[in-house]
Amino acid sequence: MSESLPPIHIHDSMEGRKLPLSLVQPGKVGIYVCGMTVYDFCHLGHARVMVTFDTVVRYLRARGLEVTYVRNITDIDDKIIRRAAERGEGLDSLTQRFIDAMHEDEVALGCIAPTVEPRATQHVGQMLELIETLVRRGHAYAPGNGDVYYAVRSFPAYGRLSGRSLEELHSGARVEPGEDKRDPLDFALWKAAKPGEPAWDSPWGPGRPGWHIECSAMSQETLGCRFDIHGGGADLLFPHHENEIAQSQGAGCAFAQHWMHNGFVRIDEEKMSKSLGNFRLVRDLLPIYGGEVLRFFILNSHYRSPLNFSEKLLEQARSGLTRLYTALRELPDDDGSILPEDSWGPRFHSAMADDFHTPEALAVLFDLAREINRRRDAGEPFAALARRLRELGAVLGILQRRPEDFLRGDAAGIDVDWIEGRIAARAAARRERNFAEADRLRKELEECGILLEDGPGGTTWRQAGGRGGVA
Repeated sequence: MSESLPPIHIHDSMEGRKLPLSLVQPGKVGIYVCGMTVYDFCHLGHARVMVTFDTVVRYLRARGLEVTYVRNITDIDDKIIRRAAERGEGLDSLTQRFIDAMHEDEVALGCIAPTVEPRATQHVGQMLELIETLVRRGHAYAPGNGDVYYAVRSFPAYGRLSGRSLEELHSGARVEPGEDKRDPLDFALWKAAKPGEPAWDSPWGPGRPGWHIECSAMSQETLGCRFDIHGGGADLLFPHHENEIAQSQGAGCAFAQHWMHNGFVRIDEEKMSKSLGNFRLVRDLLPIYGGEVLRFFILNSHYRSPLNFSEKLLEQARSGLTRLYTALRELPDDDGSILPEDSWGPRFHSAMADDFHTPEALAVLFDLAREINRRRDAGEPFAALARRLRELGAVLGILQRRPEDFLRGDAAGIDVDWIEGRIAARAAARRERNFAEADRLRKELEECGILLEDGPGGTTWRQAGGRGGVA
């Protein structure tokens, strides 16, 4: 890590404040992120998790750190079993279909694949070993009906992450029908098999793992008993992450040094939830806005803040990204320019080192784009600055396409031949000094969301802030 760059600080959810990034092994980072339960397509909340931690990983690697990025897949769960039964589909077929769809969305959002992507069904053996350790250490018990439960009161530190006391939690806890818990606070580590459900052999009879034990086992298998960062959405802080801590530390593992949680997604200022019917699927938004605009939209909010979704805000994100790509258009291979005294790089790193503050980092990119445009308009060399803009954009996972492709909206399903035909007809009308017809053609294109820019090299075009379209 370069001494000239500021130290990285992370807001640690456990401590409730920013702390310097502390590494188990100097120069190496192990990060575990709770991934998707694959029974449906990814929604905006999943997209935020993907983009947030992809950006964290990109920045850590840009700082010269060797990062092992683990994001798990939950492919056995009550919701998956119910969905497969509803559709009369095998579990393997259902989960693989949604895993493939998740990977498609991930690529569209510009996310780098995790270093390791463990699946729960491939780690049942490790889960059983962990459960047996907890039973031996007095943190878990088997009531004799094939289930195994974690005894929450055996772990005095329970509730520290979420800031909840055992008394507060007990007042809202209850025992569901069919459960044989000693205490309403206890949670399932292993569930006895029900007819028709998938099952694995265990010392307590056929069954399947509880949800929480999965991540404790998979993080330990992939990163060891002590690793650097555990991340996920704020909705997982309690009880999932609280239970992970109890399981892992109860079994003798030190577990995560830092905890990071991204904020909720809101739809028109209302919390997104399937129960309210206001959730948005990534694949429904991609044909309209494209993955890079969605990524840029997510980066415009600090990862810990609520992310409010609206059509207006997405259009603003498209317009902002268009401004950055416009600064990169017609970039000469080499105009002899050299990077002047670079204030943008230090400012960018200052923002990102301060708990990955992407809105401030984007503000630096906009300042850099304004300087590029000023130099272009003044006839001054600007290629070195443009390369710097692309370089810093890469750390955020943006600005890596050909500017012409983005500005023409090649992902929006528009008819390029029709547009270029109208531009050619307008050029012919101008040559014939038929300016009324040329203006009519320009207006026709503008009504379809296509903006023209006349320059010495001819006429170029791009999409306006809206989606646009053609006949």
